[in-house]
Amino acid sequence: MSIPERWKRRAGQLKAEVYALYLACKDPRVPWYAKALTAAVVCQALSPIDLIPDFIPVLGYLDDLLLVPLGIALALKMIPEDVMDECREQAREALGQTQEKPGIEIRRLSRSKIAP
Repeated sequence: MSIPERWKRRAGQLKAEVYALYLACKDPRVPWYAKALTAAVVCQALSPIDLIPDFIPVLGYLDDLLLVPLGIALALKMIPEDVMDECREQAREALGQTQEKPGIEIRRLSRSKIAP
């Protein structure tokens, strides 16, 4: 797989993950503090207005390359796993993505080779 194809696939996965976080933010099973952080991360990821303007050298891209992924990772740790799984499935259906996570496919393939 070429580098542009990998980047395109990762961008699609990020889009689905941000949409899943949006859906999780609306779920009543998610604690209020996780909803607050998730809402801030989703707004930062989707907003055309940056926390740090992009024209500032190096620091301008800091929020896009560092703060958003760290915020997503922290929000994912705060949201219950069963809620996030449901939201990911809904996001994939809404975005027309049927492919599962590559890690799940690899685990399924390795189990099928081991099992008779």
